[in-house]
Amino acid sequence: MTPLLHALGVTVRYGALTALDNVDLRVEHGQRHALIGPNGAGKTTLLDVLGGATRAGGGRVLLAGRDVTRLGPAARARRGVGRIHQRPAVWSTLTATENVVVAALPNAVRPGRWRPGARRCAAERTAGAWLERMGLGDVGAVPAGRLAHGQRRQLEIAMALAGRPRLLLLDEPAAGLSVVEVARLVEFLRALPRAVAVLLVEHRLDLVYALCDQVSVLRDGRTVATGTPAEIRASGPVRQAYAEGVSLCCARSGCVPATPTGSCCTR
Repeated sequence: MTPLLHALGVTVRYGALTALDNVDLRVEHGQRHALIGPNGAGKTTLLDVLGGATRAGGGRVLLAGRDVTRLGPAARARRGVGRIHQRPAVWSTLTATENVVVAALPNAVRPGRWRPGARRCAAERTAGAWLERMGLGDVGAVPAGRLAHGQRRQLEIAMALAGRPRLLLLDEPAAGLSVVEVARLVEFLRALPRAVAVLLVEHRLDLVYALCDQVSVLRDGRTVATGTPAEIRASGPVRQAYAEGVSLCCARSGCVPATPTGSCCTR
């Protein structure tokens, strides 16, 4: 079966620095796939290439078998690619509801069903539904700039999903979240319909192993392993990659697993 996303030989260079070196990646329809690895391994750069924000110097990106290598972020979004960045990207002066309405408008009404006001009404219904699902139903009228970090992160996810993506790219979605917020995020992502595939970059391996059915490990811009969470835990190359430079991640409320074997840091 043709994968939903297929990157072949993706290479990115910045002068003498090779950020990605001939990287291949497959994400199947409905899959929950994680990219892990030490800081500087090329994970965010790969997401930028897949989302269209960075043009690869070599290789191709296929979406459901169609070549989208030369398309930018907006064109890929229209083809069903949603993107969440490391820092929440919301309109701070708009309310939470207005943020999601803006994201939902392009897909609010199916062709042939347009009537005056229908698009806006449909977008508002979509916004309300996603805010409720993200636990933000009571802050819909609050300007996004006044929301807490965790709420802004949840809002950005609601905005991405309001665009009806078939592939959701998440860059460290748990960054800055409390333990309770992380648990809520895992539950929410688990509950997403399989019509939406998820590819995420994440340092919190407790989240990765709880959510994903496939994991790829990057090191020095190359893919060193791909497999199930159990296979990745037992992988020699993965242990070596982490031993040589993965940053340990501690939540403010306590220690979280930070190595492929699930052991905890000692800070």
